[in-house]
Amino acid sequence: MIDVDYRQAFDMAPVGLVLSRNRTMIDCNRQVCEMFGASREVLLGQSFQILYPSPDEYERLGAHMAPILNIKGYYSDDRIMKRANNEMFWCHVSGRALNRDAPHASGIWSFEDLSSQRVVKAELTGREREVAARLLQGMTSKEIGKALLISHRTVEIYRARLMRKYSASTAADLVHKLIAG
Repeated sequence: MIDVDYRQAFDMAPVGLVLSRNRTMIDCNRQVCEMFGASREVLLGQSFQILYPSPDEYERLGAHMAPILNIKGYYSDDRIMKRANNEMFWCHVSGRALNRDAPHASGIWSFEDLSSQRVVKAELTGREREVAARLLQGMTSKEIGKALLISHRTVEIYRARLMRKYSASTAADLVHKLIAG
């Protein structure tokens, strides 16, 4: 049998890994530090909020994730995150609650930097970022509205703003431009 050094495996993982308690980072690997441009000393003990573009997005996504973590025990999506230097970037985030009954109590989260595949070009509001992320998942305006607890007409207003910002002529063109950056 091979002895496995789990600490070394955690530190050397090809994706960013964070152990959390009550949405606070209690441990992270080197990849997270490199991705977000911050040392372990800066990140440990901090709320995940410092990795989000705004406190409002942190709160909304936390509220959105909790019932999904409660039911499934895991959650994943692509979203725009913020590095220590305030640069915004697309990131794939996956997580697992260690206790479904208290989904934010403790968990393990992985972060994969998508910036080489998808660049954030336009200056977007928090809600525009949320709509853009769901458009990239192939969701319709009605599905996005339901997920964000807003009307599908409001989603269409945000989609129209995104189309202007990205100079897109159709919804398909917008998705292509979001992917291409």
